[in-house]
This record gives sequence, C-alpha cells and structure tokens, in this order.
Amino acid sequence: MKNNMPKGLQLQAATATIKTAALNHNLQRVKEFAPNCKVLAVVKANAYGHGLLPVANHLDEVDAFGVARIEEALTLRAGGVIKPILLLEGFYSLADLSIAVTNNIHTVVHTVEQLEALEQAQLDLPAQVWLKIDTGMNRLGVRPEQTEAVVKRLEACPNVAKPLRFISHFCCADELDNPFSAQQITCFDQVSSQYQGERSLAASAGIVAWPDSHYQWVRPGIMLYGVSPVETRSAASLGLKPVMTLSASLIAINDVKKGETVGYGARWQAERDTRIGVIAIGYGDGYPRMAPNGTPVLVNGRRVVTAGRVSMDMLSVDLGPDAKDKVGDKAVLWGDGLPAEEVAEHIGTIAYELVTKLTSRVVMQYV
Repeated sequence: MKNNMPKGLQLQAATATIKTAALNHNLQRVKEFAPNCKVLAVVKANAYGHGLLPVANHLDEVDAFGVARIEEALTLRAGGVIKPILLLEGFYSLADLSIAVTNNIHTVVHTVEQLEALEQAQLDLPAQVWLKIDTGMNRLGVRPEQTEAVVKRLEACPNVAKPLRFISHFCCADELDNPFSAQQITCFDQVSSQYQGERSLAASAGIVAWPDSHYQWVRPGIMLYGVSPVETRSAASLGLKPVMTLSASLIAINDVKKGETVGYGARWQAERDTRIGVIAIGYGDGYPRMAPNGTPVLVNGRRVVTAGRVSMDMLSVDLGPDAKDKVGDKAVLWGDGLPAEEVAEHIGTIAYELVTKLTSRVVMQYV
C-alpha cells in the first residue's frame, strides 16, 4: 500500500507535559500563604498523576512528603529521596510498621488496632507517630473524647518516639462560607493544644482559605499541581500555574453534513455542515468516557467542543465549518489555556479525578 502521509508529518499520542517550573512556582505560593509553616508535600496517587519520583525530586524545598501506601514511600526511598515521609493512612500490618521504622517513614495512627500493634511490636527503633484526631470528617481518626486515653498509651509506649505529632483533616474547607471548618479548627485546638507536639490540619483548601488552621505543618496536595482547591476561586486567581498539560494530535479531519451523526450510538448529530476532528486520546488513556457532548477542548489555541461518545483510543470534536486545522495539529484536553477544573465541571467530576486517572500509556514529558 502506498504511503500518502505528508513528508515530515509527526503525530503525537496522548502526552502529559509536566512543567517543573510551575510545580516550584506553586510551592512558593504555598509558602506565601503559610510563611511560618513546614511543608509536607502530598505526592500520593503517583503525585496526583504527575509522576511520583520526578515530582518529589523537583520539590527540593519541602520538609517532608505524604503518601497513602507504604509502596509509594519505598519507591521514594529507592529513588534517592531522603526526607521524612508520612504514611497518611498509617501502617497496614506489623511488617509494614517494621519497614517504616527502618526507612525513616513516619506513620499516622488513627485506630485502637494500630495502637495495640505498636504496643506489641518488636522494633529496633521507635516509630515517629502522628496521632490522627477525628474533628468531624468521621472517616479516620480517634474521637476527641478518646484522645487523652490514646495519648497516654502512646506516650507510655517505648516503641513510639516523643513528642507525638497531631493531625486532622477538613471535610468542607473548599466551601468558604461553610461554618463547619471553623468548628473543626476549634475542636482540633481544644483537643491538641495541651500537648507539646507539632500539629497539622490544613491541606490545600485550608492553606488558601483558613489561615487559623496552619499550625506548624501544612500539607499541600492539589494546589501544588496548579489546580484550585476551593469552589469559588480559579487557580489563576490564587496565583497557581497548571503543572500538567494533557495533549494529543488530530489524526483525522472529516467533513460531516447537516443531520449526520458522529460516534458510537449516534448520540451527536450535526446541526450544520461542519468539520469533525478526531484526536488520538480516549478512555484507554484516562480521558473520561462519560464526558458529554460540548466538553471544551483547545485546538490551535481556540476552544472547540467534543462531539459524540469518547472511544477507547479517540474522541471527536466539532471544529466548525470554516476550520483550517490540519492533521497533526495539537489538541489540549486540559492544562495551559484550559483549566482542568473547567473540564471537570463539564464532565460532572473534580479535577483531582481527571489528573489521577491517566493510564500508563500516556507519555510523561518533563520540561
């Protein structure tokens, strides 16, 4: 078969371009919001889809890292990261606890079962423990009325380094007019202020919106990656820059007549003669299959919208009847010029889910 591709044509499959300068810019914004705090950078879930080791290796100016699983912590250690690492969900087994202690991995303690395991363990060194207090999330943590008894047991346990640290988590911090966050601050203050140890309550939304919650440690997650953590403020208005730009090439452009349909199920019908662009990305790359018709995409810097169902490897956009776009031109699914938060709103999800669900076949490019 004769190859009719134009000479020099180079198509790009789904690619996530990660700007490390934007990452460090956002870290500086964290420090401006909370200038007197130590920073525990949250890099769980593959650094929110941005690449665990590359992100950690570019965050030179943080004081510690936070992960959800011990496997993530060990990946950091194997990659040369020497700063403290905190298991935000704590250890899952005695074996994990021993590994954590050996590798200077701190652990949250949030249940009586973890406390009992600490009391019974045979450890070479004491564990660095952050006691989680449930101030209203009702997810993880000891209840306020249980805290005093748990603290006494932890302080009496030779397997626990002293002093303890204390941690909690907001449930409504992204809602600026919700009074529950102030109640959580008060609760955390009342329960933990009688003890010596350092404290941490604020994740990204708390850093931005609730300065009384900053204490000694803040835990930025999504804001490090340039996504707004609060409902009513854009990332740009908070001085944050998108770290990830997800892009792919147009691999076909088709003329479609008024009344013709596009995609599986024939769910999109042209209201005019138009041109349809096919982009080399789909739900097999992590772009949500449930994205409805009309979800925004950037093509050559202008906004177009999706047309038809997202396929496993492709999605289609309505380029318009007068489009001059060409096969090989780049489409941006989110990132520079198109905030992930905006795309997520169209889809009915949150930007956290978009960036963390990219699959392994997406090319990661660090610049």
